[in-house]
Amino acid sequence: MAVLTPQALAKAYEDGMKLIDRKDYINAAASLKNAAEHGHVEAQFYLAGMYADGQGIRKDYQQAMHWYRKVADQGFAEAQFNLGVMYYKGQGVEPDYEQALHWYNKAVEKGDALAQYTLGIMYEKGHGVTQDYKQAVSLISKAAEQGIAQAQYKMGLMCEEGNGIVQDDEQAVIWYRKAAEQGVVHAQFKLGFMYDNGIGVSQDTEQVVYWWNKAAEQGDVEAQNNLGVMYDMGLGVPQDYIEAHKWFNIAGAGGKWFKVAGEWVNNISGLGDDADIGSGLGIVESFMTPDQIAEAQRRASEWMKKHNK
Repeated sequence: MAVLTPQALAKAYEDGMKLIDRKDYINAAASLKNAAEHGHVEAQFYLAGMYADGQGIRKDYQQAMHWYRKVADQGFAEAQFNLGVMYYKGQGVEPDYEQALHWYNKAVEKGDALAQYTLGIMYEKGHGVTQDYKQAVSLISKAAEQGIAQAQYKMGLMCEEGNGIVQDDEQAVIWYRKAAEQGVVHAQFKLGFMYDNGIGVSQDTEQVVYWWNKAAEQGDVEAQNNLGVMYDMGLGVPQDYIEAHKWFNIAGAGGKWFKVAGEWVNNISGLGDDADIGSGLGIVESFMTPDQIAEAQRRASEWMKKHNK
């Protein structure tokens, strides 16, 4: 193999990255492989990712591990983390928590936020280590402070439940909000729940609707169902049977919330669990004209087409 000059090596890498930007992954992989085989570290890292994803080249986890290890051995935290993931999931190798732990720890030593979060989850679950909620909180909180959205959501859960940390609903709300603002759907639902029940924050039905709407738009079935209830009862929004029907319809397409909606409405209306009045959708239809039902169905259909449901 002919040795590339430093200039030619840099050009092979730069060409590969430009080809990725153009979505010409086949030629990008060829160019990066040329640079990687001549020792270009960044090319080795991106080539590993292309092998792992099967992007422009046949998916090959063993090749991905080969190239990640070359980069990891040179002290690059991202590669160390990715190598840990592959050992944890058993990609290209038998699952091996001990090796996963080894590589995660190396990345954590360099302050890698994803490694902090993932290692924290290992301590929370007791995977490859003795279960230790305090150590989990220590690691996950560091990742959360670095802006990892899932770590922020997990911190919210741990504060709410008091796992490895003093139970604190106000802190839970703070972490849920941080994650929710980054688009974590479960955090958006939980934040709405906290506002709905006045847990760690004052009750605020407008905030409930705001966050459940965010979660519902991302496909959270429970949030969709709850929005139906809010519109049906006029809680935090003007009473609107068409919107209520729309959200009950969309939630029902998720396969598990019609009956729940019905039971919830039965209870708050004082009709009792045994009253045979159908689902939330059926209840709201009893207050609607045929034209209103048709409009609600049209809106639901339009939403589901837009979201490929």
